[in-house]
Formats: sequence, structure tokens, C-alpha cells
Amino acid sequence: MSATMAILTIGVVPVSEVLPLLTEHIREDQITHISLLGKMNRADVMEGYAPEPGEERLLVLLNDNQFVEVSRPKVELSLQAVIEVLDNQSYDVILLLNTFKLRSMVARNAMLLEPQRIIPPLVASIVEGHQVGVLVPVEGILNAQQEKWQMLPTSPYYALANPNLDTDQHLISAGSSLLEQGADVLVLDSLSYHQRHRDLLQKALDVPVLLSNVLVARLAAELLC
Repeated sequence: MSATMAILTIGVVPVSEVLPLLTEHIREDQITHISLLGKMNRADVMEGYAPEPGEERLLVLLNDNQFVEVSRPKVELSLQAVIEVLDNQSYDVILLLNTFKLRSMVARNAMLLEPQRIIPPLVASIVEGHQVGVLVPVEGILNAQQEKWQMLPTSPYYALANPNLDTDQHLISAGSSLLEQGADVLVLDSLSYHQRHRDLLQKALDVPVLLSNVLVARLAAELLC
């Protein structure tokens, strides 16, 4: 198999979680991971990407294991520049691993996969007739979540559980609170969540749990077959 893939992330993302799904169809040395901000220190990130007054913001995890708000327009401009470089390097697929909906991302040669265009309709088709509960790591992304899941027939319930800071029991308690509200399917919708967290919830709560980064990785893997 000669296909090549570039995985593009904004901040720190556990790419190792999705690699096993991809390497069933492509060798690991044919996959390149580029992080826009993930290898930069906080001071450099804020120097280049601090939001201006009135600018829309994105919440991004840095390599100090802390989230930071950055300028959406500046990030989008830089991401598109990186995509254009990758697009000229003959990659077959560019996978943009990101939990926010970005604007005007374009690749002319490679197939560009954006989870925020793929995951909401996919989840909506999977959970038809069921009440969704969504777990997210921090309160700062709840507004974006409410916009993201508008296509669901009923508005999801939300709970907070930070996989980088909270205990497993806190995650289970957060999931349980969603079930008590009436949810019967849970979605872990952050790249901070691992397959371990999904398995933990499924075992503890006996409920279907979807992990958004795994869904998009499986789709990408199918394109590499």
C-alpha cells in the first residue's frame, strides 16, 4: 500500500490512540503528524496567537497540559497555510484532528477530512431515537458543542470530566449524571479522551459510548484500504 497520510492537529492530541486503527491499512512510516501549536511553549503561543479584542477564540491544549484560548482567525490562517504545504507534498489524505468547526479549510489534491463536518451527522444517524449525553473536558467549549449538535433530534445533555485532571471515578460520576437526566448513549467529544475512558464508562455504566476521534479514524482507515 503506497497511500500516505498527514495528521494535522492544533494543540496536543494523543495521536497514538488512533494510530492502531490506521496502521491496519498503512505503515506507520507513511503517516506524518504535524501539530501547529503542540510543540510550542505557552509564551510563544501567546505571542503569535493571542486573541485580539473581539476575535473569536478556540480552546487548545498545550504541552504543559493546560488549556489556553487562542485566536480562531490566526489559527485558521496558519492551518490553511500548513494544509497547502502538505497538499503540495502529494499526501493522499490529510486528517484534521480537531474538535472545533473551522472555516475555509481547503485541499486541492489530497482528500481533507474534517471531523466537525463528519462526526455530527454520523453520530446523528447512529443514535437515531436515543437521547445523547455528551462529556467534554472543560466548560469553555460548551457553547461550541451546542452549535455542533444542532442536527440531533433532541438536544443532548452535557457533563464535564477532564481526563487530564480528574479521576476515573469523576468520569464515571459525570456519565452517571447524564444517565440520570435521561441519556441512553454517551459521546466522549474531545481529543483528550482515550479508548481507555470509553471502555471504563461502558463497563461501569453498561451503556453505549462513542469516542469521536475513533469514529473519524475508522473512516480515514476505510479510505486507505
